[in-house]
Amino acid sequence: MKTDAQSGNAASDTGAHRGQAALPGKGGLARIAGAALNSARGLREGLVTEAAIKQEIALAAVLLPASFFVATNVWVWLALVSSVLFVLVVEFLNTAVERLCNHVTPEHHEAIRVTKDLASTSVFFSLCLAGLVWIVAVLDRFGVLG
Repeated sequence: MKTDAQSGNAASDTGAHRGQAALPGKGGLARIAGAALNSARGLREGLVTEAAIKQEIALAAVLLPASFFVATNVWVWLALVSSVLFVLVVEFLNTAVERLCNHVTPEHHEAIRVTKDLASTSVFFSLCLAGLVWIVAVLDRFGVLG
């Protein structure tokens, strides 16, 4: 049994609050519109304030159209596009972690440094994955792989 922190009521593991919307009082199209607005604000904030996001969006603007020429079939195209979008997802999550860390404690703290380093490592591995996908796709396109 889980305890509801606000009311003190017990809630079963099956989800007693299943009807509750993510935004209280809003559901359906209003919730979707609100989420889209939040996403647009987050994209704008990232583009205005984060150099890495600017660079990765610029790279995506080049790579996404190039994917149509590199891909030899729809599955390769999907892998190319997904790898680029995955890098953006991880970069935005990394930025969110860094912002939260800076909010929690603006001064230097070893645990915060480690947290930021771990988040940064996820960006590194997402870039490695995208690079690998693109290299294999380009080599396949030019017949180097067989």
